[in-house]
Amino acid sequence: MTTAERMRAWRGPAILTYGFRPLFLGASVWAAVAMALWVPMLSGHITLPTAFDSVSWHAHEFLFGYLGAVVAGFLLTAVPNWTGRLPIVGWPLGVLVALWLAGRVTVAVSAGLPPLLVATADLAFPVVFGAVLAREIVAGRNWRNLIVLGMLAVFTLGNALFHWEAARGGYAAQGHGLRLGLGAAIMMIAVIGGRVVPSFTRNWLVKRRSAVLPVPPMQRFDKVALVVMLGALVLWVVQPLHPLTGAALVLTGALHALRLGRWAGHRTLAEPLVTVLHVAYAFLPLGALAIGAEILLPGGLGMAGAQHLWMAGAVGLMTMAVMTRATLGHTGQALSAGAGTIAIYAALILAVLARVGAGIWPEHAAWLHGLSGLAWIAGFGGFAGLYGPVMLRPHVGKAR
Repeated sequence: MTTAERMRAWRGPAILTYGFRPLFLGASVWAAVAMALWVPMLSGHITLPTAFDSVSWHAHEFLFGYLGAVVAGFLLTAVPNWTGRLPIVGWPLGVLVALWLAGRVTVAVSAGLPPLLVATADLAFPVVFGAVLAREIVAGRNWRNLIVLGMLAVFTLGNALFHWEAARGGYAAQGHGLRLGLGAAIMMIAVIGGRVVPSFTRNWLVKRRSAVLPVPPMQRFDKVALVVMLGALVLWVVQPLHPLTGAALVLTGALHALRLGRWAGHRTLAEPLVTVLHVAYAFLPLGALAIGAEILLPGGLGMAGAQHLWMAGAVGLMTMAVMTRATLGHTGQALSAGAGTIAIYAALILAVLARVGAGIWPEHAAWLHGLSGLAWIAGFGGFAGLYGPVMLRPHVGKAR
């Protein structure tokens, strides 16, 4: 059976016809719900029955909970194209989604549960998904994408380490596990984004017969920038406050800013669906520069504010950009951002700027945190509202 034949043969819920449907929708709803819980948690108005402290729960659920679902949705959609093998459809996909949901619920109510049970329930999803991904890559002999499997393994290891640190009573939100997981996520954006951003940009510019095109991906300069980033991230995980780490991150930021500048993003302003990829990638060098500067000269943005340029900026906006584009493309719609899509991009950028502003102006942190949270909810809630109906229907809908 071909991919299309397998999807047509499925007689169950339409949402289980492709990996992006349940996982992108579930991730967006969870991003909005978790933030709606976090804002009153931050002000002390509610308390969740979780074994994690409130900040660690917040960090864990957005990094490992939200991002884990988006990465799986993206790879379950992309890997069939990479390997030539068929997508996971139907109840096997439903089992993966159920494992992800079980992790979210278990972590949220973990206060009365054994730490090992909580970790096992949460790690079941990435471990099973990793095994599925490994099977597809090996069976399809798609060896060049083993690097993606390696980054996913490091991301999962970071999650396991986060659980271990939390179980020992440590402040996991600033622990090795979070840095390892976030470092793996940033590396994924640098590697995968370094392929898709210039490629999508080139495709769009060629259609417009532009005389200026992006430099092709993965040239020698790109490889040097990636190696420097890998070294800087390893230093950051192991020695987060060492001056050498700060210098390496500043160098990383400079190299990746130059890398981004080679992709002709300034030529894409007429199509926000393409432009947002460049804006999202820009948060990667900005975050590296900000964290490096905070290490070398503390007191600017504050470390939490600087780190959110990666967490909310690079991770949040890049995943939103990928989810909107992939959903439009795989539901047969025009690859163009309508007013609603532009609005959710703007809301997410506002969320990042407000959160960073809270670090710059701590005397205004309370209302800036609230603004950031509301804008984040508007962005991801808006995605669920605009794109959810499309993902729930078997036929092409409208998401603009």
